[in-house]
Amino acid sequence: MFKDRLSKYGIGAAGIGVVIALGMIFVYLFSEVFPLFASTKVETQQTYQAPGIEVGESLEHLIIDRYDELGASFSDTGRITFFDLDGGTVRESFNMPQPEEAEQTTFAKGFATSRSFAYGYDNGQITLGVIDYNISYPDNQRYIEPVLDFPLGDEPLTIDEEGRAISVLGLQSSSRGTYVAAALDDGALQVTSFERNENIMTGAVAIEQTTAELPSFEGTPRQFLIDNRFRHLYVSDDLGYIHHYDIGNLNNPEYRGAVRVTGNGYVSEMAFLNGTVSIIAGTSDGQVRQYFPVRDSQNQHDLTHIRDFARYDSAITHIEAEYARRGFLVGDEAGNLGIHHATASADVYESHKMDGPIARIAISPVNTTALLVDENNRLEVASVSNRHPGISFSSLWRKVWYEGSSEPRYVWQSTAGGDEFEPKMSLMPLTVGTLKAAFYAMLFATPLALMGAIYTAYFMSPKLRGKVKPTIEIMEALPTVILGFLAGLWLAPFIENRLPAIFGILLLMPIAMLLFAYLWSRLPANFRNRIPDGWEAVLLMPVIILVGWACVSASPYVEILFFDGSMRQWLTDNGFSYDQRNALVVGIAMGFAVIPTIFSIAEDAVFNVPKHLTQGSLALGATRWQSVVGVVLPTASIGMFSAVMMGFGRAVGETMIVLMATGNSPIMNFNIFEGMRTLSANIAVELTEAAVGSSHFRVLFLAALTLLAMTFVLNTLAEIVRQRLRKRYGNL
Repeated sequence: MFKDRLSKYGIGAAGIGVVIALGMIFVYLFSEVFPLFASTKVETQQTYQAPGIEVGESLEHLIIDRYDELGASFSDTGRITFFDLDGGTVRESFNMPQPEEAEQTTFAKGFATSRSFAYGYDNGQITLGVIDYNISYPDNQRYIEPVLDFPLGDEPLTIDEEGRAISVLGLQSSSRGTYVAAALDDGALQVTSFERNENIMTGAVAIEQTTAELPSFEGTPRQFLIDNRFRHLYVSDDLGYIHHYDIGNLNNPEYRGAVRVTGNGYVSEMAFLNGTVSIIAGTSDGQVRQYFPVRDSQNQHDLTHIRDFARYDSAITHIEAEYARRGFLVGDEAGNLGIHHATASADVYESHKMDGPIARIAISPVNTTALLVDENNRLEVASVSNRHPGISFSSLWRKVWYEGSSEPRYVWQSTAGGDEFEPKMSLMPLTVGTLKAAFYAMLFATPLALMGAIYTAYFMSPKLRGKVKPTIEIMEALPTVILGFLAGLWLAPFIENRLPAIFGILLLMPIAMLLFAYLWSRLPANFRNRIPDGWEAVLLMPVIILVGWACVSASPYVEILFFDGSMRQWLTDNGFSYDQRNALVVGIAMGFAVIPTIFSIAEDAVFNVPKHLTQGSLALGATRWQSVVGVVLPTASIGMFSAVMMGFGRAVGETMIVLMATGNSPIMNFNIFEGMRTLSANIAVELTEAAVGSSHFRVLFLAALTLLAMTFVLNTLAEIVRQRLRKRYGNL
C-alpha cells in the first residue's frame, strides 16, 4: 500500500511538474515576444518658443543630435541655432555666408544621415553646409560641440549662370558627391553635380561642377527629392503628380513619366525613407502614400504606387523619416501627429498634439525624442516609445512588397552589411521550410519504420528480434550533429554525383524484394522448410546489397545514355533547380534519425497485442497476414499512431541535421531538389548574433513560440485522434 501511494503521488507530482514546466516555457517565450506588440507612446515633456527664431522669421528645418541633448533650428535668414533640449537654452549660433545683395528664396536638406542643407537665393546661387559634432569628456562629463562645415567651400556656389532666382531647391549629399536640383523663376528645371577632388600631393581642393537641363512639365514644381545614388530625381507639382527623372547620366537625363498621387488637390509634402528608395507622399486632401521605382521587363525603373496609410482629415504639412528604419512621422493642418511604418504597412500611432498646424517635425537618430513646431514657432519636446514598429501580422505572415522587388513576396533576410538595409522578417518561409523538412523525413521514415515494426514484432523469430530491436534502438543514441555532418559532407555530394542510383534504388529495391519473395514462394516446400520460421529477412540482405551496388555502378552509364552525361545538369536545363544540400538529403538523413523513434514505439504496440486475439483469428482459419490486417493493426493502431506523431514531433524540432544539410535557404516551395531553412535552424544560426532586445532578437523568440505552439497544436490533434481510436478499438 505504501509503494502504491508513493507511486501514485510521485507520478502525479511529476506529471504536474511537467505541465508547470511547459507552462513556464510558454510564459518565458511570451514575455520576450510581448514587447513586439506593445503600443506606441508619445508624451510631451516640455514646451517653449523655438530658440533662434525671431518674430517675423520662419523655421525651415529642425534636427536633434544622437544623444538627445541638442536640437538645432534653421531660420529663413540663414541662422542656425543649437539649443539644449532640456529647457531650450541656446548653446551656440552660426550664420550661413550669403551672397551680397541677394535674398534667400528657398531651403533644402539632404537625407537626415548626411546632415547636409542648402539655402537658395534670388541670384541663382546657393550656400551649402553640413552639421557635425565634436564630442569631448571634460571632468568625465560628455560635452557636445556643434560644428558647421562647408565641404564645397564657404563661398556661394553658382547654380544658374544667368542669375535667375531659385524658387525650389533639392539637395542630396553622400560619399559619392553632392547633387542639387533647382527650379528657376522662369520655370526652367536643372540638376547640378558637385564633385570634390583633393590633390594628395599639394592638398589643393578643386570642385568639379556639371549642370544639366531637365525637360519641363505642365504644372508648378513644389519639391525635389534626389536619391543618394544619384540615379533618380523626383519632382512634385501643384496638380497632384510626382514626376520621375533618370539622372544617372547627366549628359542625357531622361524623363521617365509621372504618377498621379491625388486627383483632388496637390502633393503638399514628400520625403524619402531610410535608404532613399521609397518616397512617402502626403497630399492636400490628407492622403499618405508610398512609392518606389520598380524594374520592368525592359530593365527600366518606373515609379510605382506600393501602399496607402491611414488617411488624415486635413492637409499633410510635414513628413519626417526615421534614421535607421522604414518608419516616418506625419503632421497635418489640424495638429494631428501620426507614426507609420512602411515595411509593416502599419499605422502605429495617431493623436491630436497641437491646436494648429504642425509646421515642422524632427526625430532623433535613436528614435526616442521628437520635436514638434506649430505655425507660431511654439516647440514641443516629446518622448517617443516606439521600439518595434516594423513588426506586424502583415510583415510576419503575409506577402510584403519590399524595396527592389517587382512584386510582393515572402522573404526572410534579417540582416545585411549597411544601415540602409530593409529588414525582411517573414516567418512564412521558415514555417514552410520546417514542414517541408518534416514531410520528406516522414515520407522516408514512416513506411520503413512501421513495416519494420510489424515484421519484427509479429513475423520475426524471437532470437533474431532480440538482436534487431536493440540495434535499431541504439541508432537513436547517435548524435544528430554526426548525422548532419555526414549528410552535409558525404551524403549530399554522393547523391549529387549519383542521382540515377538514388532513384534506381527507390524504384528497383521494392520490385526486387517482391520478386525475390515471389521466387521464394515458388521454391519446393522441403527447401523452404529448411530455413527457420522468422529468419526470411536474413535472406533479403544479399538482395538489398546487390541491388544497391548495381544501381550505384550503373549510375554513370545511365547518365550518359539518358541525361547527356549529367542528370543534375539535365534537371537544370529542364527547369528544375538543384541544390547540393536539398530536401532529398534531409529526408534521408533526418529519416534515419526518426526511424528508431517510430520503430521502437510501434513495435512495442504491435508486440503487446494480446496473443489470444491473434490465436483466435488463426484458429478461425485466417492467414497470418489476414490476422495482421484484421486484428493486429486495428488493435495496435493507437500505439502506431502515437509513434508516428512522436516521430513527426522529433522531425519538426530537429536542428543540427537541417542546419548542416539543407543549405539554409529560406525559400517557399516543396521542391525536393532545393533546400530550406527551418524555424529551429534559424534560431540556432541567428540568435547568437542578434542584439539583445532588438526586433530581430524578439522575432527569433516569436519563431520559437511559433514552433512550440505548432507542435502543441499538432500533438493536441493527435491526442484527440488517439482517444477516438482507443474508444473504437479499446474493447478488443
